[in-house]
Amino acid sequence: MAHAPQTKIAATYMRGGTSKGVFFKLDDLPESARVPGAARDALLMRVIGSPDPYGKQIDGMGAATSSTSKTVIVGKSTQPDHDVDYLFGQVSIDQPFVDWSGNCGNLSAAVGPFAITNGLIDPARVPANGIAVVRIWQANIKKTIIAHVPMTDGAVQETGDFELDGVTFPAAELQLEFMDPAEDGDGGSMFPTGNLVDNLEVPGVGTFKATMINSGIPTIFLDASALGYTGTELQDDINGDAAALARFETIRAHGALRMGLIKNIAEAAARQHTPKVAFVAPPKAYESSAGKAIGEGDVDVLVRALSMGKLHHAMMGTASVAIATAAAVPGTLVNLAAGGGERDQVCFGHPSGTLRVGAQAQLVDGEWKVTKAIMSRSARVLMEGRVHVPNVGF
Repeated sequence: MAHAPQTKIAATYMRGGTSKGVFFKLDDLPESARVPGAARDALLMRVIGSPDPYGKQIDGMGAATSSTSKTVIVGKSTQPDHDVDYLFGQVSIDQPFVDWSGNCGNLSAAVGPFAITNGLIDPARVPANGIAVVRIWQANIKKTIIAHVPMTDGAVQETGDFELDGVTFPAAELQLEFMDPAEDGDGGSMFPTGNLVDNLEVPGVGTFKATMINSGIPTIFLDASALGYTGTELQDDINGDAAALARFETIRAHGALRMGLIKNIAEAAARQHTPKVAFVAPPKAYESSAGKAIGEGDVDVLVRALSMGKLHHAMMGTASVAIATAAAVPGTLVNLAAGGGERDQVCFGHPSGTLRVGAQAQLVDGEWKVTKAIMSRSARVLMEGRVHVPNVGF
């Protein structure tokens, strides 16, 4: 029996922040995959190696974690005053779907460098040396991201001495500005329930104080002590506990319903990327996953967050935006754990170390608004060429 040869597609494998993903130029995709739909999803799942009942993604580019089961599509922008449109697809590891409901803040750091290197930016706007400003339209959430990309001798500078906890080696620093991150593009509120803190009732589990916020990515913040945690937990403390993971997923589903993200609990299973669920605690000393000593005075607050059903090894970039925003609003659980009061930046502890993020928030006509959140990340190309994919309906 004859079998069709594999399709070869130009692609770049990149690290952005503490994530990795396969990047494509929109025009390089097969024609059927240039538009949303089953063909595009089938292609991206096969590229990554999903769905994989073994949970390993051996037959694809994924690495069997939420941080590495990711795809990005970038093209010339269709929006005024923007350079490129950026679409992010979170590929489920063991289930046959791609979640398009949110952004990846970490891979956002790689979009500007990818766009410059692949000729998607007007050369007149890219200096040979200095900082190139790339205006990105985040198509999943209809938001603007401004990337400040360092350039040296006409090329994106990738090497440097900027250290990011959760990434083994230093690289060049790249600053990201997430503009109006709390506006969801559909006129929604930063706090979809209208409250800074709610009593979230979770049948069969309990009732928890929760700050539910939509900034960067929809996130449910809980008090670590109410869950029986200290906020110093590492991945093995949570991910090896099946009962704990099931409890978090139940909390996440009911939080999603309360936030108006789903219409019934059953829909949560097909919306794994959003919302995120996280828990916070006041500063305490702990040892990071790499053995780095984090002192009580090194951070303002401790945060642990789950992504795609597992505790994240560091912190998602979009959740970092949510942390910065919530910390800037007096009275949220994040703000209270950080000591309360007004602040425009926060340094938080996560399993791999620490991260400082900033947000500019203000009360306008009785509602909290945030104009932008700022963080530093790094990014680099790991491999470029062509990805080979069996034809599976695209």
